Amino acid sequence: MSLNSNNRMPDTKPDIEKIPVGISSCLLGEPVRYDGAHKLNSYIVNTLGDYFDFVPFCPEMHIGLGVPREPIRLVEQEDKVRCIGTQTATLDVTDQLVQCANTQQYWHATVFGYILKQGSPSCGMEQVNILRNNTLKQDASGIYAHTMMQNFPALPVEEEGRLGDPVLRENFMQRVCVYSRWDTLQRSSLDKSALCDFHARHKLILYSHDQDQARALGKALADCAAKDIPGFAQNYLTRLMTILKIPATRNNHVNVLQHIQGYLKTVLSAADKQELAELIEAYRLGQAPLNTPLTLLRHHFRSQPDEYINNSYYMNPHPLELMLSHSL
Repeated sequence: MSLNSNNRMPDTKPDIEKIPVGISSCLLGEPVRYDGAHKLNSYIVNTLGDYFDFVPFCPEMHIGLGVPREPIRLVEQEDKVRCIGTQTATLDVTDQLVQCANTQQYWHATVFGYILKQGSPSCGMEQVNILRNNTLKQDASGIYAHTMMQNFPALPVEEEGRLGDPVLRENFMQRVCVYSRWDTLQRSSLDKSALCDFHARHKLILYSHDQDQARALGKALADCAAKDIPGFAQNYLTRLMTILKIPATRNNHVNVLQHIQGYLKTVLSAADKQELAELIEAYRLGQAPLNTPLTLLRHHFRSQPDEYINNSYYMNPHPLELMLSHSL
């Protein structure tokens, strides 16, 4: 199967419901680079491939540049960013790349994240080289990527190079999971009750990112009239994804863990309370992963169930989010 098509990669683990994610074709090993090479990323393929249903795409190939081809670069001309050939000034593919992104919206709307090739004049998310006033700057976005992100501002997007940072990797993967759940909500009956339930299940996750903004979003939802929910939904999504894009911090996780611990204060023995407090402190000090206190909390809530806690995605995450809790 050609990875340059819109076909998805074949499933390898049918017991896991994979999340559709767009990706630059070269990162999956497709030889679509200007020199006929690829940029196969083994972590993306071998690890994230267990959770993501990749939809590979190469805009440069799609607009007919072919392989091999003259490299392209970004140049600012009369305050406008153009994508032109490095050797042939008349080779200008800016408009074609913009049109390419616009015509791909039909499937961009079906993915819940996108992994882009870092530094690419077509696919780079940020800090792409651009020639401005005869000086090379590193502050642009690829033409295709920029247009796609304008069309879908809430879509989780990341570059393969940044996925090497554990904090950024965790942030992206979590946003993908939440965005996927939002799509499920949108395809069901979206009323105030359903949106309030969605928010309640994500509330603890939001608190691990930014407590003030999470409270403000919760208040906005509470104050919204039921009849206004359809119009409020897009604003809610924008604010939701804005909060989630803020990296979660260890201190915020500790606050959330202690908040959850409070639901057990009347049912745990003194020894159990002490053990739980020590594990939370070990996590705070960086001596244990987040999953260590979470596992003990889940153990206690199995014998002392609480509907709000048991329904929380913070406590009962997607397998991808669960994997992340082992490393945070």
